[in-house]
Amino acid sequence: MSNILHAFLEKNFQGLILRPALFYSWKSSIRFEISNPSIAFSEKENSLQIINRTITLFEKIFDDEDEILFVTDIHTSKNNPFLYKKPLNVYLKCVKQKEKLHKLQYSLLPSVFEDEAEEWACVQDVTHRFLLQCKKNEIKYRQLLKAISYEDFAHPSTILKNNPESGYDIYFINLTKKVIYHLYDDRGCDILAADKETIRFLYDEYNDWILDYDRWEIDVIFR
Repeated sequence: MSNILHAFLEKNFQGLILRPALFYSWKSSIRFEISNPSIAFSEKENSLQIINRTITLFEKIFDDEDEILFVTDIHTSKNNPFLYKKPLNVYLKCVKQKEKLHKLQYSLLPSVFEDEAEEWACVQDVTHRFLLQCKKNEIKYRQLLKAISYEDFAHPSTILKNNPESGYDIYFINLTKKVIYHLYDDRGCDILAADKETIRFLYDEYNDWILDYDRWEIDVIFR
C-alpha cells in the first residue's frame, strides 16, 4: 500500500514530500484558520468553531464513495521503544470494523524532516508510517479530528499522550478527487489539490475562514 501512496504522489503531486507545512510546498493549496486566536481554547465558542470548521471542510472534500488513504506518521528517535511497548491506538479507536485493521500497512522510514534543521532531525530521526485504504463511513473521523485539535492541551483524547517527546501527523488523502487534507493542530488545516479547480469552491464558500497571514498568496492563485 505504501506503493499506492508513492505512485499517487508521483502522478498527482510530483515533488511533494508528505510533511508539514504542506501549504508552503504546493501551489494549489488553501490554509484555513481553525481556532479563534483571540479567545481561550477552552471557551465554548472556540470549541464549537473548531468542531464546525474541521468537520465541515472534511465532509465537503470527502464523499461516501471516495477512496481514502488514512495516513499516520509518527516522528521519533530511532531508539524510542514506545511502539513496541504499546501499539498505536489511532486505528483501533477510529476504524469502525476491526477486521479492516488487517489491511493496515506499516513502514519505517528515515525522518521526513531529515533535510530540515539539524536540531529537529537529531531528535526525531525516524518516521513510522501507517496507511489504511478506506471509505469515509468506515472511520470515526469526527472523533479523530477532535483528538488532533486537542493534542496540545492535555485532553484525554490526545493521540500521543503517553509519548510526548514524539510528534505525529495525520493525513487524509482523497485518491478519487486527488486532494490532501492535513489538520496540523487546532490552529489550522491545509488542503491541497492536484488541480486548483477541485477546491475552488472551498475558496469561494469559506473565504472568511482563510488564515489572513497567508491570504495574499492564496488570493493570487484563486482569483
